[in-house]
Amino acid sequence: MNLTLKVWRQNGSSDEGRMVTYKVEDVSPDMSFLEMLDVLNERLILEGDDPVAFDHDCREGICGMCGMVINGVAHGEQRATTTCQLHMRHFEDGAEITIEPWRAAPFPVVKDLVVDRSAFDRIIQAGGFISVPAGSAPDAHSVPVKKDDADAAFDAATCIGCGACVAACPNGSASLFTAAKITHLGLLPQGQPERDSRAKAMVEQMDMEGFGGCTNTGECTAVCPKGIPLDTIARMNADYLKASK
Repeated sequence: MNLTLKVWRQNGSSDEGRMVTYKVEDVSPDMSFLEMLDVLNERLILEGDDPVAFDHDCREGICGMCGMVINGVAHGEQRATTTCQLHMRHFEDGAEITIEPWRAAPFPVVKDLVVDRSAFDRIIQAGGFISVPAGSAPDAHSVPVKKDDADAAFDAATCIGCGACVAACPNGSASLFTAAKITHLGLLPQGQPERDSRAKAMVEQMDMEGFGGCTNTGECTAVCPKGIPLDTIARMNADYLKASK
């Protein structure tokens, strides 16, 4: 496959940035998207140019490190797929592909396609944990949990914190991420003592970071690689309103 890439290059948050066009040849359809970028970077290094900076780690769709806007869609057009699990067979030979970083004020560009997502860390630090002594792992049936609650908690816990929800939202909202981190603890018995205070602290920290508000557009869940549902946000809002009374 021969491709034309239009890649966002930017030296830092203070740099204006620009789109740069590259030609990439002999790309295998079996390559992942990141492997294709590796091929480009190897060539750039051999030519004495600066390689394209992008985040990556496990390359198995688990860690949440990778993330870029591909042809205007966070993680690309394949549903429930992270960038590292997107393969080149989903593109046509001769295709023109536009690659940009996440676009949101709380995610300043570090370099090229790398953004600073430490705002997510600070939201977690505000309350995304259980501080009460919970002891060791209990026996399977010692603390009964309703099947529906267990399933919803597990679905929320699959959030990998990639930030695609923020990049896709027209308001730059982190509501889906924050709701997932609140919900997966708030639905379980161990998370009940701090349920209200957790929701209040994390939502307020989200607002302090400069993320926009949720207007139920639904773009977040459409691009979420783990398919976290929109009603997770409704559960977060209910907990927050209860805690604010």
